[in-house]
Amino acid sequence: MKDDTRHAPDPLITGAEIARLAGVTRAAVSNWRRRYDDFPAPAGGGPTSPLFNLADVQAWLAKQSKGHHVSDEVRLWQSLRGEFGDDAIQGLAAVARLLTDGAAPPRLGPEITRQALEIARSTSAAELMDALTERFLDATRRAGSDQVSSPRIVRAVQHFTGPVPDTATILDPACGIGTLLLSLGPADGPARYGQEVDASMADFAQLRAALSGRTRTEIRAGDSLRDDQWPGLRADLVVCDPPVAWPDWGREDLLLDSRWELGTPSRAESELAWLQHAYSHTAPGGRTVIVMPASVAYRKAGRRIRAELVRRGILAQVVALPAGTATAHSLPVHLWVLVRPDGQAAQTVRMVDLTANAPDGPLSPQPDQVVDIPLIDLLDDVVDLTPGSHIGSAHRDYLVEYTALRDQLRDQLRALDALLPRLTPGGGPGTLDTASVSVADLARAGLVEYTGGEPVSVSEHLDTDYLHGFLVSPANRRRSTSSTGTFRADMRGSRIPQMGIESQRLYGTAFRALQEVDAGTRRLAQLSRQVTELAREGLTNGALNPPAE
Repeated sequence: MKDDTRHAPDPLITGAEIARLAGVTRAAVSNWRRRYDDFPAPAGGGPTSPLFNLADVQAWLAKQSKGHHVSDEVRLWQSLRGEFGDDAIQGLAAVARLLTDGAAPPRLGPEITRQALEIARSTSAAELMDALTERFLDATRRAGSDQVSSPRIVRAVQHFTGPVPDTATILDPACGIGTLLLSLGPADGPARYGQEVDASMADFAQLRAALSGRTRTEIRAGDSLRDDQWPGLRADLVVCDPPVAWPDWGREDLLLDSRWELGTPSRAESELAWLQHAYSHTAPGGRTVIVMPASVAYRKAGRRIRAELVRRGILAQVVALPAGTATAHSLPVHLWVLVRPDGQAAQTVRMVDLTANAPDGPLSPQPDQVVDIPLIDLLDDVVDLTPGSHIGSAHRDYLVEYTALRDQLRDQLRALDALLPRLTPGGGPGTLDTASVSVADLARAGLVEYTGGEPVSVSEHLDTDYLHGFLVSPANRRRSTSSTGTFRADMRGSRIPQMGIESQRLYGTAFRALQEVDAGTRRLAQLSRQVTELAREGLTNGALNPPAE
């Protein structure tokens, strides 16, 4: 009789998992690989993300007295990685099905089945799946995947959603493995509905809900935009962390869809399609809380839809979250909170800017991080919904700034007046066009060296400021300009009047003062622009009044 007993392959693990096994940092593992010639060679993966044979690593750690005891849960996760590879979701779903039904699915090997059942007997099925899911979430975060919502996104949505009553209805139309949907409200309370385009994820999310006691949960597979599985559902709370920049969300097939009550999104605005889909499922008085890339707040293509959101009083709040909140990618993200009016619509939009906070820092804004903006102030040619664009001006003290700039302007004028040298009459134009020497001759004589392309005196008989002042004289500028009007940087042909060092220093002092006046006038021009722009802005937005007659 043929022996069909299957043996689980030796699991492969990442460098990060080696670090967890040994209780050290990932940097320490990298150092071991460089320092020890006998460190196990990669058995898979690629140059930037190598995988190592677990047994070889354990043997090496034991030999070096660096290994720690490997928990049963870690062994199970490593076995799953070895069995399912990149299909980790299918492996997790298979274990969840085993723990739910008590029978092993066809693809689940006997060794993994044995490990899972043994662990579940000593802890619980829910605790085991939580531990395995955390391992998966950690792996996806390190890989930069957007398959699941980051813990920081979940925390932010929970904070700005607030308490969810157990009688509420919640919908997540892009629920992934259910991380966001299952995190809101008490476990045995709200009725939860979800949809996910990846059938394995949808299956796993449903199993997670059952194992965690969230029995009033139903999750269906399918593309929410093209094939809405909940067409008649109106939820008290709709949450969504949609895929970023979905290249083909089905615009051509959905041009006349009734969900686009704020306007048909362009091909590049998949996020605004998700927003309107979520809003279409929001009951009167209910809320939509959706994660949006920061660029959606100002992109030209979405201006008309943003204007409708504001004009109808639908948009209640925009929160700019700290950098690093969405760990799957480097894009800054916002939370948009929409309310379907059930009576009189709000007349302001609350803007919250938390971008200066640490990603794990407080989410309750300080007074200077929040402002309520009247709808009319948002309805301009851009309809920019970026919180930072409004909070700074709202907390700005125009009068204090204007007064400070005006004082700086006066000080600069006085400084320029003091800098301008008090010149006396000379012998008349042309009186210095007598004995002169070229810069090239000065260099050959060792009196001048070039530093950064400019000639500089290296002799006590030549003053550098005197030299530089005459280099830019009208006569020398003509010598350095070609017949086509092009200025040449090579000034070796420029000529410098010959005079004693004491006279040179007098000229040098005057030229140095004029150089400082040049720099001062540039600063003066900058201050003039700042003060006039600030005054115009303050006068036109009501922050400043004109002087009384």
